[in-house]
Amino acid sequence: MLKIVVDAMGGDNAPAEIVKGAVEALAKRDNFKLVLTGDENLVGHELSKYDFDADRVEVVHCTQVITGDDVPTQAVRAKRDSSLVVGLRLLKEDDAVGGFVSAGSTGAVLTGGIMLVGRIKGVMRPALCPGVPNVRGGATLLCDCGANAECKPAYLAQFGIMASAYAKAAYHIETPRVGLLNNGTEAHKGDPLHQEAYALLKETKGIDFVGNIEGRDLMFGDIDVAVADGFSGNIALKAVEGCGKTVATILQQEFRRSAGRKLSYLFAKKPIRALRSILDYDRFGGSVFLGLKKVVVKCHGEAKARPVTASVLQAVDAYRGGLIQTIAGMLEGTEFLEERSE
Repeated sequence: MLKIVVDAMGGDNAPAEIVKGAVEALAKRDNFKLVLTGDENLVGHELSKYDFDADRVEVVHCTQVITGDDVPTQAVRAKRDSSLVVGLRLLKEDDAVGGFVSAGSTGAVLTGGIMLVGRIKGVMRPALCPGVPNVRGGATLLCDCGANAECKPAYLAQFGIMASAYAKAAYHIETPRVGLLNNGTEAHKGDPLHQEAYALLKETKGIDFVGNIEGRDLMFGDIDVAVADGFSGNIALKAVEGCGKTVATILQQEFRRSAGRKLSYLFAKKPIRALRSILDYDRFGGSVFLGLKKVVVKCHGEAKARPVTASVLQAVDAYRGGLIQTIAGMLEGTEFLEERSE
């Protein structure tokens, strides 16, 4: 049976919210098991709060935790018995393990993923790919959002391939529409990096490249995948997150200003709930680390149970959808990108 490893000690709300979210995922999907890595006493205490099929949960005891204060490379090498490193090692060594989920140090997850799990053949740079809420009620996949602050044009073209594979495998989008995040939609816009990336994406087979897009198109455009360098992508992601929180806060403040406005809320309740649902990041889970030999999902460090549940389901769906095989297949015949990266 498929196993999904969850780093029970990673994140600001570990282990309570991590364990809660992981257990809740069991009720939403059949035929997979959880492997929780962490302090068995602490994890066991949290598990005792819930009813679940004990045959579907395993705890692997670990004595160490990698924190946000640790230097990622040093921590991965030194803290070999940490919940994060042990989890990644299980992912690599156990054929039954199809995915790994962590809300721990982003740097350690990225470093450990590359060092311990390894890259799919032909992948130049793995990339983080979260889902951004869009006006259609679905998600626009943003690749990259922070793993690669400095990129070459060939990396961006390959991000388009990997994110397209993810859209096909996990979201069942037959022909994902791919856009390049830029400072204008015209073909000549952008710096040399984006101009050359545009040209490469146009000639990359196997993807439906629709041209340049602007930041507003992440949520309002008719695209499924937005390709970005990690620096620009991270800023775009945080700006969208801030926008969503701002809208929700303003609505809440306005409807509390007077009795009359509280009354008017009763008539606007349904559309407001719909807006909140559209802007809700938690329903999409974390960022999939595309390009590794197995599925790795990085949750937000502040993640509580709901996004952890969604992240576990992400890992299940990506594995069962054949994400790794789809990426490997789509990379065949794209050797010209590797030549352009040299």
